[in-house]
Amino acid sequence: MRARFAAIPVFVLLAGATGAYAQSLDLLIQGGRVIDPRNGIDAVMDVGIADGVIAEVAAGIDPARAETVVDATGLVVAPGLIDLHAHVFWGTQPDQAYSDGYSAVQPDGFTFRSGVTTVIDLGDAGWRDFVQFKEQVIDRSQTRVLAFLNIVGRGMKGGPIEQDVSDMDPKLTAQRAAQFSDIIVGVKVAHYIGNEWEPVDRAVEAGNLAGIPVAVDFGRQEPDLPLQELFLDHLRPGDIFTHAYAQVGGREAIVDDEGRLKPYLADARARGIVFDVGHGGGSFRFSQAVPAMQQAFPPDTISTDLHIGSMNGGMKDMLNVGSKFLNIGMSLPDVVAKSTWAAAQAIHRDDIGHLSVGAEADVAVIAVREGEFGFLDVGGQTMQGSRKLEAELTVRAGRIVWDLNGRAGTPWTP
Repeated sequence: MRARFAAIPVFVLLAGATGAYAQSLDLLIQGGRVIDPRNGIDAVMDVGIADGVIAEVAAGIDPARAETVVDATGLVVAPGLIDLHAHVFWGTQPDQAYSDGYSAVQPDGFTFRSGVTTVIDLGDAGWRDFVQFKEQVIDRSQTRVLAFLNIVGRGMKGGPIEQDVSDMDPKLTAQRAAQFSDIIVGVKVAHYIGNEWEPVDRAVEAGNLAGIPVAVDFGRQEPDLPLQELFLDHLRPGDIFTHAYAQVGGREAIVDDEGRLKPYLADARARGIVFDVGHGGGSFRFSQAVPAMQQAFPPDTISTDLHIGSMNGGMKDMLNVGSKFLNIGMSLPDVVAKSTWAAAQAIHRDDIGHLSVGAEADVAVIAVREGEFGFLDVGGQTMQGSRKLEAELTVRAGRIVWDLNGRAGTPWTP
């Protein structure tokens, strides 16, 4: 279990009290529909922020106490979104893919504008290059960046490097994870093109040594390695299967050609396997997601698989992915839950993903637009929808980092 948030005493002026001190607030988000799944809140309330933390969540907070007041009437106020699958070890080295290469993206440019305050880099760095990743990206980002360490020591550099089983060292991976336990929250195995289970088993061994979950992005095998065996014989409860709604050659899909959900998935979910969206540029099909939702198999977590190949395609951003699920039958509170508290639980971080008093003030203020919208999957198929989520305001550690329509600004007059 990772570090728990520390409750900070908050002194509030009680009705009818005299001589009491009402805490001043740096920011008051007023009158929005607060959805906080961890605390069971779904109601019109106000959120007060002071000194970078949540100071108060209640109805009718006096706006005179706040330096800045944002009117959130008609909007959703949620914890800052957590993107469980992103690639942000950006750099300029040729032929290094997502590990200090051109395929990853700089986090701050693509997080706040979609309500995301925390990204989990899913395996770009291995134990050999994690320190570079930390110094180059994590330490320089306003976005909270956490990481799954790739079981390949040299990270997600593509090509033969990711096929080198001899560089998949469980002991050294676990040692690096222990060294940076405040940042490294899991182990990743990805893209292996082979018909043996050794890469998965080595990642699980590292996960056992470090006490952290494993995330699997299956490679391509001929014939397919069976998902049933992966879920029931190799992974542990709490391990994560990303790209849950993919349909690509060389990898088994969870929905068959007749639109039927594979029967062993119920056992896998009961066992505690976590199913993550991981939309990406090639790993989300309506032909998988829609029948799965219709057969009561929603994702456990919503994520983007953000990289240069997905952000301008059908994926776009975190709220666009959430909008797809909103339009295929998921409730708005569930979309919020699977984008916040569920993701925090998956990585054993109970200090984020909620609006508890004393927690660091990461907040997403979201508009639910109504109209006619089109959504693309990775195969170029379009689904029409009537609702679309859009980030109006994002707060990271108490500071406004995105304000789409100037809600926190001072009115200009000529």
